[in-house]
Amino acid sequence: MAVAPAARRGRLALLVLSILALLAGMWAGLERLGWTLPVFEPALAAAHGPLMVSGFLGTLISLERAVAIQEPWAYAAPLLSGLGGLALLGGMPAPVGPLLITLGSLGLVGIFGRIMWRRLAWFTVVMEAGALAWLMANVAWLAGAALPVVVSWLAGFLVLTIVGERLDLSRLVGRDRGRQAVFIAIVAVYALGLALVGATGQRIAGIAMAGLAGWLWRYDIARRIVGRPGLPRFIAVGLLSGYAWLGVGGVLWMVFGGALAGPRYDAMLHAVFLGFVFSMVFAHAPIILPAVLGRAVPYRAWFYSHIALLNLSLVARLAGDLGDWYSVRAWGGLLSVAAILLFLLNTLSSAATARPARPHTQGPRS
Repeated sequence: MAVAPAARRGRLALLVLSILALLAGMWAGLERLGWTLPVFEPALAAAHGPLMVSGFLGTLISLERAVAIQEPWAYAAPLLSGLGGLALLGGMPAPVGPLLITLGSLGLVGIFGRIMWRRLAWFTVVMEAGALAWLMANVAWLAGAALPVVVSWLAGFLVLTIVGERLDLSRLVGRDRGRQAVFIAIVAVYALGLALVGATGQRIAGIAMAGLAGWLWRYDIARRIVGRPGLPRFIAVGLLSGYAWLGVGGVLWMVFGGALAGPRYDAMLHAVFLGFVFSMVFAHAPIILPAVLGRAVPYRAWFYSHIALLNLSLVARLAGDLGDWYSVRAWGGLLSVAAILLFLLNTLSSAATARPARPHTQGPRS
């Protein structure tokens, strides 16, 4: 069914909140890399991680799930996390932003709980586990824990949410109990890694991430559709590049688990948070936005430009991290920002020339 104008405006406002957090988070990231930029808020650089993971991605995921279940109360989750990101951006007193984001993550737990009530399946359980990981990270952060301490749970939020959705879609290429059992075993190992604190836990999580990358590369529908022209091939290329980065990230977590700062820590995080997660965002945007806003995002050949630039930037950044070439690392970070801005430009220009679209009845895919 079509999206009513009032609903479209409300969803657009929430989407704008998430994009504001994204832009602020990228600005903070460039500051952390040493680029000289105007300082709008002294504490902005320290908020880079929360703005990107919670203010942007948490709000975006909560919004698409609220649209999927079609219940008004669910929109409180993206609203709270979006306002939390705005509070961080505005430099409000310390408890305000973390508290709002924590309440938003609690709302997402409720949303996935509702989804599980409607349909109890392994993929809904895995996505609920991802929401719980986000909540646990935010509660610890609100209690005063340093971000490096909770970074594994933040990664768990995104990894589990995404792979749970891909498990659901893998059913499109046939049912196989053995294949599903392997997936659940790997997720169990990953959950163990998240539960443990410190280097050992991160190394176990790294093993599991590499295992999930291999499972997704082997069984996800992306390999079946990469030979098709147009949008299916673009989505498949984005998905497969994301799985490759998840594998790279898993290896880095195995090798450098326990790092709390420095270039190795930077490589661990950005292979997963940027390489894996943003490849998935790029791939799914032409599906998510029409479902959320009721406006199509027609495939354009130039969409490959932002995926190519993202991959190039990550190769440069990780080379700089692992080789202690700080200028290469800084330029890699700048190119990553350029890739995300190019993605926004390409997506908005495509949507601006499209006709209003009817959203999918089952809601958007994460």
